[in-house]
Amino acid sequence: MMSGRKATTNLRKGDFALSVCNPESLSPIGWHWIELNSIATMATGHTPSRRHPEYWGGEIKWIRAADARKCDGSIINDTKETINQLGIDNSAAVVLPKNTVCLSRSASIGYTVILGEEMATNQGFVNWICGKELEPKFLQYIFVLENSFLKEIAYGTAHTTIYYPEVKAFYVCIPPIDEQKRIVAKLDECFNAIDKARANVGKNLNNAKELFQSQLNQIFSQKGDDWVEKKLGEVCIVERGSSPRPIKDYLTESEDGVNWIKIGDTKNVEKYIYATKQKITKEGAKRSRFVDVGDFILTNSMTYGKPYIMKTKGYIHDGWFVLRLPDEINSEFFWYLLASPYTMEQFEYLAAGAIVKNISGDLVKKAILPIPPIGEQATIVEKMDTLSSQTQTLKSNYQQELDALDELKKSILQKAFNGEL
Repeated sequence: MMSGRKATTNLRKGDFALSVCNPESLSPIGWHWIELNSIATMATGHTPSRRHPEYWGGEIKWIRAADARKCDGSIINDTKETINQLGIDNSAAVVLPKNTVCLSRSASIGYTVILGEEMATNQGFVNWICGKELEPKFLQYIFVLENSFLKEIAYGTAHTTIYYPEVKAFYVCIPPIDEQKRIVAKLDECFNAIDKARANVGKNLNNAKELFQSQLNQIFSQKGDDWVEKKLGEVCIVERGSSPRPIKDYLTESEDGVNWIKIGDTKNVEKYIYATKQKITKEGAKRSRFVDVGDFILTNSMTYGKPYIMKTKGYIHDGWFVLRLPDEINSEFFWYLLASPYTMEQFEYLAAGAIVKNISGDLVKKAILPIPPIGEQATIVEKMDTLSSQTQTLKSNYQQELDALDELKKSILQKAFNGEL
């Protein structure tokens, strides 16, 4: 995409050309560049004052970014919050007609929905009421295709936003209305087929994950005669992390800093933690909890109960437990045991009832763990490693299929707006 694209001779410097048709070359036969404002009426969103509860809860559906994310690229028929006519009358909010195209311009930039009925939006949206020359779904498809470009033209520091001068400078390259409708019908047909294929692949992906979890649960639910049941607190030492406060005073980029392990370091991590994004000073480390290579760490809040094995040294805050194992426990076996539905369901039960779910050290120690002899632990690890490898291969294959379907969608869109569909 070409940021600040200078489109054909009828466009001015600074205008933004929204279409994959190359603005410097000929448009498809019968297509022409036109200012979006001239074929669609722009309307802004607004939020009635939260200090007036009487404005909220009514017959008018009110769209936020979260609502748009759920329905991106499609028709929106429901919202989490509603406002009433009093809220409309006492704010800059407006009720938009059915088929208005709503584009999120801040926070979550580039999400696009079409109203399935009359609704209002917050100020994070710019809304287009299409005239007779513009098919709403055709405009929505332009926004979907131009998602990357829309993010490019947003700017700001803490929160990026597409500002109204840029919005007002939007130009689109469109064919006659009948051709727009034909293209929309063809794209809808193609994308419905692709979405069905994605749903089938998604089911296969979930089935692969569930097969592994089912096998894991079966192993620990059908215990052998020589297995023993022990509480987690009897099996290993459980210690909670701690954090020097305020933490910002102890963060450092110095080479002599020590690893500071955060929940964010587990993103896309299944089992092993090899590195951390942040470090703290040695003075901060004195007020924290040390973990060594080979130690287990376990989340105790929010996404609580997820185990990881350390492959590096570092320090943990109070959102973690460290579990130190005796020699008679195979660490790989212990990871499978803690990651199994058998144990996770116990953590879920122990953490039940809290407003923000978390699990205390006293509670986590109460989880009952089935422990086989050390030789059988190794056999279980070998079996689960093989199944894990097979599952990962399946997941990788299915993910490649999903990625290929996404690329196919982009390719079809590109052809449509090059006049090749």
